[in-house]
Amino acid sequence: MAGRGPQPKPPGRKSGHSKDPQPTTVLRHEQTEPPDLPPGFDWPARTREWFAVWVASPQAEHFGSTDWDFLLDTAMVHAEFWAGNVAVGAELRLRVAKFGATPEDRARLRMQFAQADEADSKRPKAPAEDEYGDLRVVGALAGA
Repeated sequence: MAGRGPQPKPPGRKSGHSKDPQPTTVLRHEQTEPPDLPPGFDWPARTREWFAVWVASPQAEHFGSTDWDFLLDTAMVHAEFWAGNVAVGAELRLRVAKFGATPEDRARLRMQFAQADEADSKRPKAPAEDEYGDLRVVGALAGA
């Protein structure tokens, strides 16, 4: 199935003949405003809602112009799907996975929500085993 499989190793961790001959290109962050769905097309209400979800998503603050362009093309596929053409479902799934649509996609892309990490760091630690004292089974299980 397309779109699956392990992530490639980072270039610095590869060994042998499979090392990347080219270094990674670091791009500047491009602040772009999300576009509106283009006029002149009868967008299904569900596609309008779907696009609004993406515009408001945490991932969207990292989208550049090419990402928005790809998402607009994906909106066309989404509209086609909701118009009844289920044959485009696989393409739609692959396209939204590239943006981290599901928890599995975000894990594969190594995306994390900052608030969750911050909340986890503030959570009280679980007590150590010796803090529970001398535990023993009581009741019906005690004789077993």
